[in-house]
Amino acid sequence: MADRLGTAERTRHAVVIGGSIAGLLAARVLAEHAERVTVVERDRFPEDPGPRAGVPQGRHTHVLLESGQRALEELLPGVVGELRAQGAPRVGMPEDMVQWQDGRWLRRTPATVHLFTGARPRLEHVLRRRVLADPRIATVEGTDAVGLLGDAARVRGVLLRERGAGRGKEPRALEADLVVDASGRGSRAPEWLSAIGAQPPGEETLDTGLAYATRLYRGTPAGAGTDALGHYTVANPRQTYAATVLPIEDGRHLVTLSGLRGDEPPTDDEGFEAYAARLPHPVVSEWLAKAEPESPVHGFRATANVRRRYDRPGRRPAGFVATGDALCTFNPIYGQGMAVAALCAVALRDALADARRTPTTRRVQRALFDASRQAWDISAGADRQMPGAAGNAARTGPAGRAAAWYLKRVQERYAGDPEVGAAFRSVLTLNEPVHALFAPRIMRAALFRPVPATPAEPPLWREEHTP
Repeated sequence: MADRLGTAERTRHAVVIGGSIAGLLAARVLAEHAERVTVVERDRFPEDPGPRAGVPQGRHTHVLLESGQRALEELLPGVVGELRAQGAPRVGMPEDMVQWQDGRWLRRTPATVHLFTGARPRLEHVLRRRVLADPRIATVEGTDAVGLLGDAARVRGVLLRERGAGRGKEPRALEADLVVDASGRGSRAPEWLSAIGAQPPGEETLDTGLAYATRLYRGTPAGAGTDALGHYTVANPRQTYAATVLPIEDGRHLVTLSGLRGDEPPTDDEGFEAYAARLPHPVVSEWLAKAEPESPVHGFRATANVRRRYDRPGRRPAGFVATGDALCTFNPIYGQGMAVAALCAVALRDALADARRTPTTRRVQRALFDASRQAWDISAGADRQMPGAAGNAARTGPAGRAAAWYLKRVQERYAGDPEVGAAFRSVLTLNEPVHALFAPRIMRAALFRPVPATPAEPPLWREEHTP
């Protein structure tokens, strides 16, 4: 079949562009279907956990949603336990966090979902060590992918150039039966497809201009006036400042502050702490005053939602698919990226292993699109409500406005109604589909019950705890 993902026989060689989380997990899956897999990475992988240039968000706050944890366990059994053994904190929501949202403090009732909040470089290091231990998987490091081999009918490999070699140096060819683009938010695959006579995907974009800044702190000691593990101030269209204070390994915390276009958080020490004072309550500023900074402030501004529609019909070659941020990238403030990378890898595994259907390029790409759809709906849906949202995906139709009206009622009850809160969190963390919010008991609460009472002040202790 012309559109078959690999060759007519077993795929001999698969190339994955990008050695971050999405690329590593794609390589893990492809190793079960190809004789060999090559991961092409523009950086050189560090020996120990640490930030690298190819992951510009590596110094910032990351969370691994529960859905992502389950997906990782399916692909690499035991990896979540390994993260725990290395000190990655497990944060229960809502009981472990002091959270402000839509003018209300959330009740700290028993947790219904858990997040891993360890540092991104450590997670990537654990995954890299596990994946690259497979002898079927090789790496080409310090090398840029600069184009595709093939034509509009089929991709047959990639063009590579060693980093630092200069544009004048002729790229070398690396032939492959299958190429997976996991190069991230800055993917150049649409240009590469055009260069071989194929049709690039259409793009949907939505940008609020959100920017954020992060600093590493040695947190306050346990029991210092609270049993909370962190703080979360959520922005909304009327209050556009946000903050997270989340634990990572070794008793440290990452603090991230965010704001919209034209009012970005500063990256100098004094400006960072002054910006925190603009939050709707001083609880985060008070935390900062007691903590010890251990790093400079790092900023980040590339936060647009971008979805490349490879799933739609077009003149595109067999043997090429996109995954992770190269397919769909979200406003990072929602913490979905790592989970979606893992969910995409599971979708890739399932599509390739489906004995009932030939794994054509388009069918596999649709499966990857479906794996990222809910996260897009959540991220884009929230960002459409923010002032200044721009892009061709920023408009909301009648159905979207009706859904937003209903979801606003759900959110109003989320802070104080444990049943509604559990359902809402299950959707936000991609554990359950969006229609879980339309279950009869949730609809009754959203449509007919009054908005429940919530704490008047920051709930510094879990509800069942007496200080």
